[in-house]
Amino acid sequence: MVRTPLTPEERARGERLGRLLREAREGRSMVAVAASAGISAETLRKIETGRAPTPAFFTVAALAGALGLSMDDLLARCAPEPAHGTARLTPREQGAAPTPLPLTA
Repeated sequence: MVRTPLTPEERARGERLGRLLREAREGRSMVAVAASAGISAETLRKIETGRAPTPAFFTVAALAGALGLSMDDLLARCAPEPAHGTARLTPREQGAAPTPLPLTA
């Protein structure tokens, strides 16, 4: 199976996601956050550095839960930058239903 190359916007979105996750860790170790999310520290490192710019949905959802972030906020903050002079709408403002976070034990 041949994978189509990522567009510059997809790469930029992955970099925004990585930066957001790194900031949200707030000093917590990569190993601790990855373990809490049920992924490897190597996977988290790749996401944070942009080497894995399109992680699986459930990986992002698990990381959001481990970091106390909402999926709505992640989506809004990782969406493409709006054109000059236009406002960025949150998913809720666009009419999207809230995204439930996974339950933790």
